[in-house]
Amino acid sequence: MATPDTRTQILDAAEHLFAEHGYRGTSVRAITKLAGANLAAVGYHFGSKAELMAAVVRRVVEPITAAQCAGLDKLLARTADPSVGELVEAFAGPLFDEMPAGDEGGARTSRLMVTILSDPAEEARNWTGPAEDSVRERYFAAFARVLPGLSPEELWFRMRGIFAVTAVDRLQVHQQPSPGCVAPVAGEPARRWAITFLTAAMSAPPIRP
Repeated sequence: MATPDTRTQILDAAEHLFAEHGYRGTSVRAITKLAGANLAAVGYHFGSKAELMAAVVRRVVEPITAAQCAGLDKLLARTADPSVGELVEAFAGPLFDEMPAGDEGGARTSRLMVTILSDPAEEARNWTGPAEDSVRERYFAAFARVLPGLSPEELWFRMRGIFAVTAVDRLQVHQQPSPGCVAPVAGEPARRWAITFLTAAMSAPPIRP
């Protein structure tokens, strides 16, 4: 097996440290030390710590985005009027598939997803590009057609909830359960439970002021 190049080693180290310590809790020096690279390598390969964060997140998210896009294409090729459950499965399923239980890569991905959702640093959220924007907008439009009673604000809130529920569930699979708590379930049962739960949440009547 070929030794990873410096750029890949930096990405691997940054993904590990950003997932564990967040953006502000991770220094460029710590990243290059873990990667076995010199301090100037981050600037040479990425330009800045913020751009490195964006590269790390995109590397993790791109397979999820591609699978979500392919799932929606396949669904819409079969029917012009998919159900809420079908849309939820196409949207949330890749999150489960790319964050498998019993896999260190899946654990790191789930930790990084939670970091994206919760890190107060603006740099943790300024990573999206045209591909991510396009998939988000396509799913938003598809959900809006099947859930016309929801305001755009409430619909987007519910879509963010899909990310949050899935990421937190996958993260807990890789952690030791708290004393007295039931251990999270991995595998297909958890995927089915999540799809059922999220479908019900997305289908709930609009919340009126």
